[in-house]
Amino acid sequence: MSASTLPSSRSATAGAFTAEAFQAHLASLPAGLPAWWIERKRAAYERFASAPMPVRTDEAWRFSNLSGLTLDGFAPPPSVTATPQASIGIRKSARLVFANGRLFSREILDPHLEARGVIVDTLQQALLRHPELVREHLLAQPSRLGSAKFSALHEAFLVDGAFIHVPRGVEVELPIGIFTYASGTGAAVFPHTLIVAGENSRVTVVDYFGSTNEQEVQLAVGANDLYASHGAQLTYVGKQDWSHQALSFQSNSTVVRRDARVQSLNLHLGARQARHESLSQLQAPGAFSEMLALTVAHDDQEFDQRTLQIHQAPNTKSDLLYKNALLERSRTIFSGLIIVDPDAQKTDAYQSNRNLMLSDDAEANSLPGLEIQANDVRCTHGATTSRIDPEQEFYLQSRGIDKSAADELLTFGFFEDVLNRLSSDELHVALRNLIQTKFKR
Repeated sequence: MSASTLPSSRSATAGAFTAEAFQAHLASLPAGLPAWWIERKRAAYERFASAPMPVRTDEAWRFSNLSGLTLDGFAPPPSVTATPQASIGIRKSARLVFANGRLFSREILDPHLEARGVIVDTLQQALLRHPELVREHLLAQPSRLGSAKFSALHEAFLVDGAFIHVPRGVEVELPIGIFTYASGTGAAVFPHTLIVAGENSRVTVVDYFGSTNEQEVQLAVGANDLYASHGAQLTYVGKQDWSHQALSFQSNSTVVRRDARVQSLNLHLGARQARHESLSQLQAPGAFSEMLALTVAHDDQEFDQRTLQIHQAPNTKSDLLYKNALLERSRTIFSGLIIVDPDAQKTDAYQSNRNLMLSDDAEANSLPGLEIQANDVRCTHGATTSRIDPEQEFYLQSRGIDKSAADELLTFGFFEDVLNRLSSDELHVALRNLIQTKFKR
């Protein structure tokens, strides 16, 4: 079945993303893109159109609020003419700025970057200039955590994104910054970041997602692919601060090869309802994946976090620590699974979800799990939910600090052991500043 024969009605499962809309999307793409990419997009649209929306009986959507899950009212937005603010207070070696799915600006701030073979460009340009490298790594891992329909929508309507390639043996000293903005009520954006770190390379990438107006109703369906070749060190920091009325889906896929290390830290602040799925595959001995997340949930926000750590080779290690602070009537869901394949002996895997309740009306749900098929492993998992220690709160209040400021200080203390894992003091401070903006809203 071709995309042109698919139903064109604005159904609950397709919204405005009809077959006609998809054909218009294909027609808007630049000439010369590889045929395999166009065919992949056609196949992705067929998967999207035929897949049902999630229902309550889906185990992968357990505890999720499905009442507000709709694609109605969203469509790819027009180009943006105003300059988005693209700064998070850190020094950078390069910067890409996207607005409403299109490149707004590109700056190479380190003149030696390109001379050493580092590529910081758009996906559109990479598809033209480095098609085989992109084909090998772009959306190479299937969706496994429940959002197959939204992942297919992302692939089908993906216009552009960031492509970063660091050659073998090259170390990039300062972070590379990527800024993605959505503007306009009803805007649907599909951000994507593809990072390929060559053997024994080192790079840090900071991905910022934000809206130009925090009250606009928007849809963000994003993804990233992180690939660390043998001996590479890749640090990825994602900062999600979409409009407070946005609906967000984000899929992260990480592949770690021999003696490589990937550290990913995701900060969740924005959106009315945000689902974040993170898959990490350790494919060769010595691979290490560190999966970190911090969430500040307030009002009636819902943050749905699903993770999968797959150990596919012996002598690999993964360490997951997700921390959530919940205010007012907010909700969080954490569902994580560690899988150890039969040949993955000497696996060392850790998984922890910790929730700090700052309101009697907030709700935290945790579902950690293990699936072990090897007999010589060390795997631990757990979840905790607690309130602020009243003695600590009283101590701060007795010294003239009001309750809200005391709770903010204690929350930062709760987050500190995650922030301290960052090797960059600048990033540490930048994340603290972003979290502070959430408390002052």
